[in-house]
Amino acid sequence: MQSDWGDWLVRDVEEATPDGVAVWYLGCNGFVLKGAEGTTVFVDPYLGLGDPPRTVRMIPVPFDPDDVAEADAVLASHEHTDHVHGPSQAPILENTGATFYAPDDSLAVAREDENWTEGWDVSEDQFSAIKEGETFEVGEFTIHVEDAHDPDATHPVSYVIEHEAGTFFHGGDTKPGDAFDRIGAEYDIDLGVLAFGTVGQIPDKKTREPKRTRWYNDENQIVEAASALQLDRLLPSHWDMWKGLTADPTVLHHHAASFDSPERLEVVEIGDRTDV
Repeated sequence: MQSDWGDWLVRDVEEATPDGVAVWYLGCNGFVLKGAEGTTVFVDPYLGLGDPPRTVRMIPVPFDPDDVAEADAVLASHEHTDHVHGPSQAPILENTGATFYAPDDSLAVAREDENWTEGWDVSEDQFSAIKEGETFEVGEFTIHVEDAHDPDATHPVSYVIEHEAGTFFHGGDTKPGDAFDRIGAEYDIDLGVLAFGTVGQIPDKKTREPKRTRWYNDENQIVEAASALQLDRLLPSHWDMWKGLTADPTVLHHHAASFDSPERLEVVEIGDRTDV
């Protein structure tokens, strides 16, 4: 996977010494978290170009996965290509020995559809199946697998990642769901990621005829989900990625203004770092 940016972003992550938890936005719905003790977790990193002319990538490829030398885990939220993608993720597992945590349908993509263990030096014991209600540890992080509501996916999950410095939520491509009131009450979420985009005309996967497509939250849905989750800070993702579905996240200031949550809107661009 040829990066437009060389290796500066992965070197930036490796050289960082955060006091608590640093979070870099990788574009699309990808993030990397690094804790004060050095534990490094990737969530939904995607470095592919889509399926032009149906899905056309609008942002740079921020790094080459072969350049990643430090990772403890890669998490997948659901089975779609821009969340489970061998060329983007298998080299990270190969280079670092990291574990790939994913729900069953996502693991089926890695094992059966893309054959990661045959195409890369990845072993079966690097795959770990997870499901809603489970909790596991990765270094200094405690990761809770929670419900998600993504009607376009077959088995989506969300992640609540706890650290002594704060709590991070990644919803994958979820829209508002019945479980979010419970999740918001159960956890004190400092920074939450929710997918945001417009409705657009995207060529149908089979017929290639333009079709009205809503893959991500609109302005009202994302604030509804953020409010139920009681987010301190909302970080919109995915708005930058696909031609025809891009959006302006700064408009969310107006939509969120009359709600108690989120308390703050955190707008970042690909390659930016924020802290939990």
